[in-house]
Amino acid sequence: MFAIKVENLTKKFNGFVAVDNVSFSIESGEIFGLLGPNGAGKTTTISMLATILKPTSGSAFVNNFDILTNEDGVRKSIGIVFQDQSLDEELTAYENMDFHGRLYRIPKNIRQKRITELLNLVELEERKDDLVKKFSGGMRRRLEIARGLLHEPKVLFLDEPTLGLDPQTRNHLWRYIGRLNKEKGITIILTTHYMEEAEKLCDRVAIIDNGKIIALDTPENLKEEIGVDVITMESANNDKLYLKLKELSWVKRVESHDGFITINLQNAEKYIAEIVNLSSLNGIAINSISIHKPTLEDVFLNFTGRTIREEEAGSKDNMRMRRKMWRR
Repeated sequence: MFAIKVENLTKKFNGFVAVDNVSFSIESGEIFGLLGPNGAGKTTTISMLATILKPTSGSAFVNNFDILTNEDGVRKSIGIVFQDQSLDEELTAYENMDFHGRLYRIPKNIRQKRITELLNLVELEERKDDLVKKFSGGMRRRLEIARGLLHEPKVLFLDEPTLGLDPQTRNHLWRYIGRLNKEKGITIILTTHYMEEAEKLCDRVAIIDNGKIIALDTPENLKEEIGVDVITMESANNDKLYLKLKELSWVKRVESHDGFITINLQNAEKYIAEIVNLSSLNGIAINSISIHKPTLEDVFLNFTGRTIREEEAGSKDNMRMRRKMWRR
């Protein structure tokens, strides 16, 4: 049974294609990730599914409700945690939750019970009477997730849920998200540009780049698709070494990116000595070299020829351009 079904969904802003003809389905109870750099189309996709933006073309169903013809049905059955904080800092944690419950017309006795349960779930019960402005970033994120669950949605959208948090808080929040999915059976769709977040949490991942879905599968299957070891190295002359490595028959793929060279090949340990010898013969000093199994970062590089970090740098300019277009 599908919680979400998307067919040929497209969104344009004054001719700029933010989401380009994407199609995918999400099963009930699944944690599904939209992985890609800022500006790739993740938030725009989520916004259309949550009926915040109308698509230019295509269709989508959330909990069997058509996002175009039954917006109220969609909104009543989803929860959403935005990138930007939407809590009232001058209210307490409890008051923020209570106000949200009143908006959804949850009866007082049920509302009070759920608030207590959810604040316990995210370990904020002892801080329920504290003003939100006194909360850390991680505490605010946990409160926003608890608030998004108050009306018991079947689908929860998390848009970059750990953006800007320190690694320890991020790991803490991952545990809550996994727990929510297992204990409550909620379908969770999250957007992220953190590779480790997608690998840790998601049952399946759609990698999105420039508005298009370029790969979709489980994290393990996506990594296995590369099917080789990965050598990452940095040298005194990457350009020269890159050209030399391209000539080698046993190198499956070589990319120069982000100040490094990445080589895909079978049995990497067997060829390390040959690579070092090749560098030495050509007078190229190697600054660093490492071997690892494929990661989702390598998957992104395999499909796009760029790392997600390079995309991040370029996408900041893209986002500025898009904001200008939206304002017009």
